[in-house]
Amino acid sequence: MIFITLICFVVIILGKITFIESNSVFKQNHLPKYENLYIFVDITENKMYLISNGKVIKTYPVSSGKPKTPSPIGTWTITSKARWGEGFGGYWMGFNVPWGMYGIHGTDEPWSIGHALSHGCIRMFNKDVAELYKITPIGTKVTIYGGPFGPFGSGFRILKPGDRGSDVYFVQKKLKELGFFKGYVNGIYNESMKHAVHSFQKKHNLKVSDYIGISFYNKLGIYLFD
Repeated sequence: MIFITLICFVVIILGKITFIESNSVFKQNHLPKYENLYIFVDITENKMYLISNGKVIKTYPVSSGKPKTPSPIGTWTITSKARWGEGFGGYWMGFNVPWGMYGIHGTDEPWSIGHALSHGCIRMFNKDVAELYKITPIGTKVTIYGGPFGPFGSGFRILKPGDRGSDVYFVQKKLKELGFFKGYVNGIYNESMKHAVHSFQKKHNLKVSDYIGISFYNKLGIYLFD
């Protein structure tokens, strides 16, 4: 049985991270260099915390993914940086997410900041992403937190072909461990995964369907507990 909780996360945050004045600002022409930078994004409140040596040195408001196009929950690495067009606020920092192109960038829709309105990327005000870009090196770790249930965020969603995300990735891994999924674990509900889902349903006397609901999760041994 798999229990997914927020307990470990709370211990880590309370044990290692202390908060300092969140309104501290960087002078644009005198951006300091920080050691052991780490980015924590809480999409339940649409805020980003920039952390150095265990201390929060700056907070930023952000926009996260819509329910149909969720942001990639988990811990990733910034693997690319580039100057992109106006629609991206001029700056892009990409993650190593296996199921698509996700990253941090600016926006030409500043009214979206503070809301879950993106296609999965983390949007920032253009002035904020310009600042972050200059002090954040490739290799920086980024954790995207979506709720108390790890890859399932704030709870199960019903999965269907074409869906992608951390929950799909987790289910694929479980199906592969059990010998049902033969494809590449990439977080995309594709044809190979659909065949695995049908085989699992038949094996466990579940209704054969393309949809993955709570009875399927439970048969996989996945339960959510606060």
